[in-house]
Amino acid sequence: MTTIASGTDTLTRDALAVLQPGFTGTSAPSWLLRRLGEGLASVGLFGRNIATPAQVAALTAQLRAERDDVLVAIDEEGGDVTRLEVRTGSSFPGNHALGAVDDTALTEAVAHELGRRLAACGVNLNWAPSADINSNVDNPVIGVRSFGADTSLVARHTAAYVSGLQSAGVAACTKHFPGHGDTAVDSHHAMPRIDAELAVLESRELVPFRAAIEAGTRAVMSAHILVPALDPVHPATLSRRILTGLLREELGYDGLIVTDGMEMQAISATYGIERGSVLAIAAGADAICVGGGLSDEPTVLRLRDALVAAVRSGDLPEERLADAAARVRALAAWTASTQTTTPSASVNGGAPGRTSGPGSSSGAGSAAGAHVGLVAARRALTVTRGAHFAPVTEAPYVAALTPVANIAVGDETPWGVAAELRRLLPGTETGSFTGERAGAEALAAAGSRRVVAVVRDAHRHTWMAEALDILLAARPDTVVVEMGVPQSPPRGALHIATHGAARVCGLAAAEAIAGA
Repeated sequence: MTTIASGTDTLTRDALAVLQPGFTGTSAPSWLLRRLGEGLASVGLFGRNIATPAQVAALTAQLRAERDDVLVAIDEEGGDVTRLEVRTGSSFPGNHALGAVDDTALTEAVAHELGRRLAACGVNLNWAPSADINSNVDNPVIGVRSFGADTSLVARHTAAYVSGLQSAGVAACTKHFPGHGDTAVDSHHAMPRIDAELAVLESRELVPFRAAIEAGTRAVMSAHILVPALDPVHPATLSRRILTGLLREELGYDGLIVTDGMEMQAISATYGIERGSVLAIAAGADAICVGGGLSDEPTVLRLRDALVAAVRSGDLPEERLADAAARVRALAAWTASTQTTTPSASVNGGAPGRTSGPGSSSGAGSAAGAHVGLVAARRALTVTRGAHFAPVTEAPYVAALTPVANIAVGDETPWGVAAELRRLLPGTETGSFTGERAGAEALAAAGSRRVVAVVRDAHRHTWMAEALDILLAARPDTVVVEMGVPQSPPRGALHIATHGAARVCGLAAAEAIAGA
């Protein structure tokens, strides 16, 4: 293609400043460093860029050697969506577990500790938290990424998360505005639509975002969703009514507005990323997130040139682009002036409630000195004993009934309880099963060993529920661990709802199974 931008003029620098691109590799490629020198102000990190904390720190130092105020962003929600610990699973439970405990001080402490780790690696913008209300239990992309289905609960924990994260000097990016919870479509694949009336949106979806704004969230991420009550034509990311009229003018938000990934099919398959990026900036967005899938220099040049061309043709007001770039630089200045590596927060919490719900202190022992993430995961467990309950004293067989992972979570991150059970009960074996023969195959593989069935959103997968039927009919002493949203009634000799599939959630469940 023909490059129409010079790389040095103000217009080009502003066009680069509003991009938040990704790249491949664990060190910065030369093209990325060059673009930082030409005006690029943000870089996004993904799982493919992460090896160790020391490597990430070296990478961010490499970026700052070129531009000392660069925004380094990451999608680190904790829980199921982790990038820092993409190959091991997160040390922090996700939002649904924190909502199950419903202790805002704990949520704030978890977010602060996560922020402290990000800051220590040189990351200063986190595309989190999710403020979506899980009002549709069949939602394929939000689920345990939400604090819950109750509006006030989601609002208070969103605010606590923002406060905790930003107290560590890492800017929060509250998402997915105006709310992605009431959808049955994943915007990575198609355009979701929410047909709720305006009064419902005002009293439900918008409440957590109001709380985040009041808490001082430095960034808000838009959703690629169509909400006809707000704008019958344009999805939120491309809607001036929603980004400027509602978020800026009605809610009074004055921070950075970031788009969700522009290569997601909801935008790229309907508008294309170049036109979509121009429309997003014109609508009121300030930063274009791209790089989860498209992570090369030509993508950056295409978007840069599309923005420059739109200004020159009159399709994008130059002052709107300049304003967006100024907001990016303002956030960069804030992070440069406030980021710290403060000591880890210490939080006491209860031990796993063996017969009670989340947050119960019944039978709790002291967790003083335990890591805040594990403390939270233990407190989030809901454990129900069935009629056939008997302690698991010998190495079991762990049957993981494995659904297809959504793109936000990815399939690189391990989940389940087998690894931790193997440590507590040496000799534990495991297998992964899916589809209509999952139950029979799991029974055959288990042989005479006690079965631990691990599921994820059993209510959304007919084959998974049928597999549990088969396992429980043949082996009533089966232990069931639900690591998704616990919507189905408790089943099994022992039923454990972890409210998420983070590594620490698996550890907490394994402790409950083994009686540790």
